[in-house]
Amino acid sequence: MRVQKSKGTRDLLPDEMRRFRRIEDVFRGVCAKCGYKEVRTPTVEYLHLFTAAGTLTPGSLSKVYSFLDWDGWSGERVVLRPDGTIPVARLYIDNISREKIARLFYVTNIFAFEETGKEDREKWQCGVELIGAGSTAADAELVNMALLTLRELGLKDVGLKLSHAGLIRALLAGFGLSPEEQGKVFDQILDGDLAVLARLRDKTPELVRLLTPLLDLKGDSSSFLKNLKAVFDRNLPEFAPALDNFITVADLLTAIGIKYEIDIASGRGFEYYTGVMFQLFVEDIKIGGGGRYDALIPLLGGEDVPASGFALYVPSLLGLVKAPAEDSSSVSIIARSNNPGVLKSAFDLAQELRAAGFVAVLNPAPRQTGVRWHIEVRAGAARFTVSGSGKASRRAKDIASVLRLLRGSDAH
Repeated sequence: MRVQKSKGTRDLLPDEMRRFRRIEDVFRGVCAKCGYKEVRTPTVEYLHLFTAAGTLTPGSLSKVYSFLDWDGWSGERVVLRPDGTIPVARLYIDNISREKIARLFYVTNIFAFEETGKEDREKWQCGVELIGAGSTAADAELVNMALLTLRELGLKDVGLKLSHAGLIRALLAGFGLSPEEQGKVFDQILDGDLAVLARLRDKTPELVRLLTPLLDLKGDSSSFLKNLKAVFDRNLPEFAPALDNFITVADLLTAIGIKYEIDIASGRGFEYYTGVMFQLFVEDIKIGGGGRYDALIPLLGGEDVPASGFALYVPSLLGLVKAPAEDSSSVSIIARSNNPGVLKSAFDLAQELRAAGFVAVLNPAPRQTGVRWHIEVRAGAARFTVSGSGKASRRAKDIASVLRLLRGSDAH
């Protein structure tokens, strides 16, 4: 019986891995240029990291992979991390909370059970967390970093949607909903669940009247928010702080030349977010998102520290990003004899070529395609035969001569 891979997992073949590494390399390069430092958290974390403070909704927690980590006569329930941000917040509290500003990034995998097995249960993401900065400039910086990474990956026409968790929370709190109920009810509303709206309408008809224009709010400038603010200031002044913050961030993004669409309904999955949230799309493919989560670190036992971040979704990007060009300095080396002297010459040549910066493939079978040069090794005085790039074969008596041929105009 053939053994198959687990449901909801995927193998990454060489071409996909080249695209994966390109995404990583570009992302790391942007983060380094922006002054961020790389961290890595454990794959396994204690379950109570995600439950004690209510950092994930019951729906999200029902999908975690958990098991008992047995230690002598006691045990602790642990999980495969279901989220990238919360472990980094824990890392910050445990190790670097003395730093006034922490600029951190990571490439990690997260795990969530999916019933059909048709969707990925293991997902890779490139994440950034900016801890200690509570300004609107910090929110704009992260949006700009995400877009810069995507541009350097060659993606065009990236859509940016803005929402605001504070605005959503203020609305749902007005309905008298608990934090645990808010995310579930918001998703139901967005799915058109009329029964939920009917129940809310009976309790708070004025809020329901204002809900429809809020959910339908879409625009490409802060003027839409300012119009909404005029309505809410008269009826629900408690919405003012969230709306003012949203307007300030939107105006700043406009000032630095970033185009966006304001779409309150794009705020799904706002469990631990507190401020501006953003989602990134190419056509209808979601490729990233993030936002402000000022309450998270205090919930985990840390000080009252503001924070925000974003993640780019590697599985989605793999289908959009082109693989880098093959290395143009690749060489295939074929030993035409099992004679120990010939084999030693082939190994010595491979070692010297690799030290000189070439990619050297030893004894490809059959003759390798897609390489720039082929070198055959035989016994005799002129033991190396170099061919490739449409040039006639040339003989060389030693490795130094081979290197001169590869580097000189004859090989080009």
